[in-house]
Amino acid sequence: MKPALNACPVCGGNLVVARYQCEGCDTSVEGRFNSSAFPGLTSEHMDFIRTFVRCEGKITRMEAELGVSYPTIRNRLQDVIRAMGFEPKRENAARVTAEKRKVVLDDLDAGRISADEAMRALREV
Repeated sequence: MKPALNACPVCGGNLVVARYQCEGCDTSVEGRFNSSAFPGLTSEHMDFIRTFVRCEGKITRMEAELGVSYPTIRNRLQDVIRAMGFEPKRENAARVTAEKRKVVLDDLDAGRISADEAMRALREV
């Protein structure tokens, strides 16, 4: 399946989804729908994701920008994860020592490792 288009290939204008079709039973639903790379997320979820990206995933920056505490940001992030159809994993967090987590997060914050490398390091423990 091809990725969805966001802009008209002729004039560059915004495209609207006008039809959904079930691959299983061939049912079609027509209308004007907002397109989203993340269906099922609320506007609040999307605002949180935009802030998360703008802050480069650094929760300390998000705390300052949103004026909320670390636990609040973690809870909102878990809400977004669940809304996307995933379940936040807690079993890995229990195996990671506080010292190891701090080292990895400090390296991430300092730019010595990427977010993917940090996730791998936290999963491997």
